[in-house]
Amino acid sequence: MFSRFARNARPAARQAARMSSTSSKTARPLASKVTLATAIAGGLGTAAFAFTNEAHCAKSLYGMVEDLGERMTAIEASLGVGLTVFRSELDRIAAIKKSHPNNLAVKYFDEGWFASLGLPDQKIMMQIMRTGFENEDSGLGCYAMTPEDYDTYGDFFDPLIRDYHGAAKDAVHVTDWDASDVGDNGVLDVTKLGLPELSMRVRVGRNLAQFNLPGMMDREERILFEKTIVKAFQRLIADPEYGGQVYSLSPDHGDGPNPNLISDAKYNELVKKHVMFKDMDADPYLKSAGIASDWPYGRGCWQSADKQCIIWFGEEDQLRIMCMKKGTRLDEVFNRLKKMLDTVESIDGINFAKSDKYGYITSCPTNLGTGMRASVHIKVPKLTADGQADPHGNSPSCKAICGPLGLSVRGTGGEHTPIGSDGTIDLSPRARLFIKEKDIIGALYKGIENLMAAEKRA
Repeated sequence: MFSRFARNARPAARQAARMSSTSSKTARPLASKVTLATAIAGGLGTAAFAFTNEAHCAKSLYGMVEDLGERMTAIEASLGVGLTVFRSELDRIAAIKKSHPNNLAVKYFDEGWFASLGLPDQKIMMQIMRTGFENEDSGLGCYAMTPEDYDTYGDFFDPLIRDYHGAAKDAVHVTDWDASDVGDNGVLDVTKLGLPELSMRVRVGRNLAQFNLPGMMDREERILFEKTIVKAFQRLIADPEYGGQVYSLSPDHGDGPNPNLISDAKYNELVKKHVMFKDMDADPYLKSAGIASDWPYGRGCWQSADKQCIIWFGEEDQLRIMCMKKGTRLDEVFNRLKKMLDTVESIDGINFAKSDKYGYITSCPTNLGTGMRASVHIKVPKLTADGQADPHGNSPSCKAICGPLGLSVRGTGGEHTPIGSDGTIDLSPRARLFIKEKDIIGALYKGIENLMAAEKRA
């Protein structure tokens, strides 16, 4: 009875309060009147609330429902309701703690703390944890469902985050894109390392504060998000520096056709060119987390006219914003990405979710902070000799050298893809959180230098 009240009323009130406090940059247009109908069932009756002053009344409703919800939560906790509802999941988690101690989500899950939560929060925590206990070989094993989850469930997330990122308990993320003191006064030219032109890419993950993260979205919200971000893309398309077009996979927009819908043939062409992401529904980790749900609704990308700038929407994060080119200066790609980010964030309706403690919010705790991955394709045939035949790009020798340097190695098609037959790998710094953006691009440049020295010695 109590959980039914909390499940229906509490999230609706929270959303109303969030919408009322959002600035003029919100993607959800607010009318002069906000009408919220909240059904309260389970013996408590049904009530409808309508308010004309959205800012004052939504917050009043939020406070009232939060107070009632907290009381119901306390009653449920004392009755141990959730431990009965989720008994099979809890038993599974307990077993994985023993069999897979490196699964961080399971490692830091505390059943006693879980029992203290109300049933609605327990349901969200189970969804946060689901990829970890349905895929017991997970290294991390969890995804946030809303931008607020890192605070709401901080007792679970904080120690896990600091373990994964090797951070002190009091570490706080600092954002800094000014790379003028990196390399040669900000110039990172790989020809000085004896290298020719390289394929270079820098990307960041971003999410809008007013929407759920992808794991919690339903089809309706995915479509609403797509409509919101496509309006922002129109600003980029109208800008001579970018131009380009939108490619969408959504079969329709619910209330009508999708003007940006592309064919299956076009989609496959874009995937092969690494412009579009692969079918998420085939990924068991994303599927368990709910991130792949409703495929292909709310998925697609924008690409600039010069093909060097791409924004994915509807993947693991709501947005993956990237710049790429074949060239010799890493700083050019890095600086263009920053300029594009500034342009995107200046658009009405774009308000990136951010934490005072963890920086930019992402679905996966591994990407928190900068949300950045800076990479190059580089040839190291000697170091990768033991991995060129592996379909998943696993080269023990190369990884043994790159690991201590703080570098990640992937195949040329991304994670779990083969290394090039000529020894080409995708190389990137591993750090994302509690590191400055400028230090990531600097670490990549230094990593290239160190790896090439190791290749010559091999």
